[in-house]
Amino acid sequence: MRLNEQTNENSKYKIIAVDDEIGIIDSLSVYLKRSGYSLTGVTDPMEAIERIKNEHFDLLLLDFIMSPIHGDKVVEEIRKFNKELYILLLTGHKDLAPPLETIKKLDIQGYCEKTDKPDQLLLLIESGIKSIDQMNMIKKINEELSESKEKLEKSYLETIEILRYTVEAKDVYTRGHSDRVSEYSVLIGEKLGLSEEELKTLRIGGLFHDVGKIGIPDSILLKETKLSDDEYSEIKNHPSIGAHILSNATIFKDIIPIVLHHHERYDGKGYPKRLAGEDIPLMARIAAVADTFDAMTSKRSYRDALPLDIVKEELRKNSGTQFDPKVAEVFLDILENEYDKIKEIQEKY
Repeated sequence: MRLNEQTNENSKYKIIAVDDEIGIIDSLSVYLKRSGYSLTGVTDPMEAIERIKNEHFDLLLLDFIMSPIHGDKVVEEIRKFNKELYILLLTGHKDLAPPLETIKKLDIQGYCEKTDKPDQLLLLIESGIKSIDQMNMIKKINEELSESKEKLEKSYLETIEILRYTVEAKDVYTRGHSDRVSEYSVLIGEKLGLSEEELKTLRIGGLFHDVGKIGIPDSILLKETKLSDDEYSEIKNHPSIGAHILSNATIFKDIIPIVLHHHERYDGKGYPKRLAGEDIPLMARIAAVADTFDAMTSKRSYRDALPLDIVKEELRKNSGTQFDPKVAEVFLDILENEYDKIKEIQEKY
């Protein structure tokens, strides 16, 4: 897409910026309008709440420390009548940001420090716009679905195929990844005695687990060299982005826990919610093992696939820390005694 076409495309999105310093509003206005975005600046947070209540905006840029009320209180009021608005919180310094629990509770999609280098903010806005696009598409599909169960199922699966192929088409090294994660997850689920309905959810969740990567800029997603800390932080947003995209369609509610939590760790050191142990949904714990196995056994631009013995040793070594020990044990048993099923999946995709 050419620059002027991208600028015209950006102009259809309405962004509202709220900061009680007019200088910040003016700076944001100049920078974002240069990138083609339609920006409304407001210095009074109470006025902003009313504007958002009565006008349509796609994305909110919100200062945290304001008068007469701080940004978290503004979000609290907005969430009473608008659950969908994409919100990015701006802070003068990391130490002044609200607690992580507050950000989770209020469904704030991200936050960014105010600096004289606005490129990171622009990346976050770009990711937000991509997420909004996908969320709107899902809403439209949801509204158009027939009450017929057969048509619902067909539309459900077709939507999954379209979105996940959009993600996988970007990177030759990830093609087939979601299919394999789905199949490995089902093998584990069968061994754990899950019901047919649970296995179906596991299958679809595996296919769709990385859909949030559609909201990650290509410059980061396709980078062949080592990611910077900021770029890695951006990649770590993909589970939350995926869950946000799916949140408005009731047909996707059962797979959202897989999408959101497949990068949690059993020891609580994962992301995005730092859940631990059995607080992590079982299906997400299963997908985490399947996802990691496929990552290790797939060729990447920077390395070949790892030998099976090394992969099994990694699964054993990280059992109880990265992985649910029971899930890891079941998958290791499959690798030891039913490896023909694994090979069949790998040859299929």
